[in-house]
Amino acid sequence: MIPMFGKGNEMRREDLKSVVGKLKVLLLLLIAVSILHPAVACTTAVISGKYTKDGRPMIWKLRDTDYLKNKMMFFEDGKYDYIGLVNSEDLDGEQVWGGANAKGFSIMNSASFNVNMDDTTSIKDREGFFMKQALQTCATLEDFEKLLRDIPKPAGLAAHFGVIDAEGGAAFYEVNNYTFTKFDANDSKEAPQGYIIRTNFSFTGKKDIGYGFIRYQTAQDIFYQAESMGKLNYQTVIQDFSRCFKHPILNRDYRKEYEKVPAGEHFVNSGDLITRNGSSSAILVQGVKKDEPKDMATIWTTVGFPNTCVTLPVWVKGGKHLPKVLLADDTGNCPLNEMAMELMDQCYPIKRSAGYKYLQISKLFNAAKTGFVQRLEPIEREIFKATETKLEQWKKPNTSDIAAYYQWLDQLVYQTYSDEFGLK
Repeated sequence: MIPMFGKGNEMRREDLKSVVGKLKVLLLLLIAVSILHPAVACTTAVISGKYTKDGRPMIWKLRDTDYLKNKMMFFEDGKYDYIGLVNSEDLDGEQVWGGANAKGFSIMNSASFNVNMDDTTSIKDREGFFMKQALQTCATLEDFEKLLRDIPKPAGLAAHFGVIDAEGGAAFYEVNNYTFTKFDANDSKEAPQGYIIRTNFSFTGKKDIGYGFIRYQTAQDIFYQAESMGKLNYQTVIQDFSRCFKHPILNRDYRKEYEKVPAGEHFVNSGDLITRNGSSSAILVQGVKKDEPKDMATIWTTVGFPNTCVTLPVWVKGGKHLPKVLLADDTGNCPLNEMAMELMDQCYPIKRSAGYKYLQISKLFNAAKTGFVQRLEPIEREIFKATETKLEQWKKPNTSDIAAYYQWLDQLVYQTYSDEFGLK
């Protein structure tokens, strides 16, 4: 029972005010955590080349983050040259969120929220710095494991790192401040279908804690179906997985449903979908086979919201002259991301309260086939076909071959967003 306040209860009144103040602060922190953690979540996979049609391993990351503005950068600041996905506000590229280097080593990550839980160290959030270091210095999975062992501890890491190399290596590493555990995608015992999926909880962490359990179930379902039907390839991952609208709990596929419905005020809660309001980009690295140039791993980058951003290929062999639509311009952001964000804003028109979760699905799919995804994917298929033709023709390309192809990609992107959406 709380006593009534009077002259003799001034100290109790102050004590109660202090308790209430602390409770308010705690409540705000809890709200912030509940908002922040899902925002920095990702859905990721490592795929063995033994199970892909062309024999090339792949890593895939659907990136969720508070930093919706992204760009690509070419780096010459390490032992090996490399290309990385970078936050646009990171002017010097101090952190990298996925990429590949000249030795065919490629890396990406997803955050883990059930490791380091009893660790009181203040060192954390070092994943972007660490992936940059890995791209600068690593050529193989063995190099990467040595780096994990040698970095100072506590490492400030709570993540899964997906890695492939030019020797056919493909693995996930669950990493905390002091240790790591390897999950080998080439090991049939650990990956019977040739792939390993991670969202935002570690199998080596505390059970039933973390994020992305529903997304993990969705990813398991769609990967299993694709592998069993012989369709586990980069096109499927880019167009069907990065733009997956299946909800396994509700047993609904919103894409299939709304492709048959006229455009209108139709909304779905995208909070548990693989691609949602916090999805800033996606990256898929298609590795090389042992007889191919190591600097020709194909980095398929969706540099903006995947449902409104066309996917483009880049190669370390091409050097620093990447497609201009992927490089930051005078605005500080890259043009393709800007155009994708403008369309994304139309997809989430409800701005107040929790309205950010509600996707106007008919902006993406409708019976008239005027949705953003429906207009972008044919252009992507044209890019897929042209890229495969070029790679077959090039064999051992030079930088001028790649530069000319980048110019064609730039022209195609600007023309597409201008003709289809009136954007420039």
